[in-house]
Amino acid sequence: MKLLFRRRAVREVGPRLNQWKGARASQVSDLRQQVRWKRLVSQGRCALRVGRWIVGLAALVWSLTIVTQEMGPVVQSWLEIREVEVKGIHRVTKGEVLERLVLKPGMGLHQVSTSFLAERVRTHAWIKEATVERRPPHLLYVTIVERTPAVIVRSGADHWLSDESGYLLAKFGRQDDRTLPLLTGLDLQSLQRGEAGARNAVQSGVVLAKLIANTFDGRVEIDLTNSSNVLASANGVRFQFGDDSLVGQWDRFRKVKPSFKAAALDGRKREVSEIDLRYDNRVIVREGV
Repeated sequence: MKLLFRRRAVREVGPRLNQWKGARASQVSDLRQQVRWKRLVSQGRCALRVGRWIVGLAALVWSLTIVTQEMGPVVQSWLEIREVEVKGIHRVTKGEVLERLVLKPGMGLHQVSTSFLAERVRTHAWIKEATVERRPPHLLYVTIVERTPAVIVRSGADHWLSDESGYLLAKFGRQDDRTLPLLTGLDLQSLQRGEAGARNAVQSGVVLAKLIANTFDGRVEIDLTNSSNVLASANGVRFQFGDDSLVGQWDRFRKVKPSFKAAALDGRKREVSEIDLRYDNRVIVREGV
């Protein structure tokens, strides 16, 4: 009796499937095959297209390699550096420039780095700026800006030539050049190492020397031993400067300088021996007998 009343298994509920029968089912099957075939054909064409690109690229690379190998010597001869022209040299010789370029025989213009060559040339103490240009077919053009001597730096018994930026240009030894201002009290080793503090001191000394030379005759000598009390002298007159701007202190002196000429009209011969500018808003004048 239990078997008669057993329930049938219930099918799971899901989306309805379109199950065609007969001729309709055959058409659906053919349509699916056509779609599948078109997809395969499309994929095959895409793969063939990619394959053609790869083959074409490989052929191009191979062709360029062959052309480069065959044309390399020809291009080398077309662009071979056969002449080096140097412009802007006065103290530096062309030979010194060529020594720093270090060009190998047969080297082409396309084989050199102009920025690297310019950096090599700038290692010369007298050369401030350098540019290198390629000028086909065979010319390498070098433009030089030399440093200008500005002062003599004395350290011990030795004299060194320096430009206005504090770059040492040459060693004179005991020989001196009295046409240039003289700076003393500087640390030579710091200057040789290119330390900013030492070079800034030279730059300040150059500026001050120019200001004094515009007012007084004779050679200007400046002692930079103590930055808080810079000493300078020219034509027998000694100057003392304090911590403030050297230019500002000198401007203060220039404002009162005309009064010195007026004082000389009183009939007495008085010579100024020292001018002290270390104090704010003051110009202290000490006279010699």
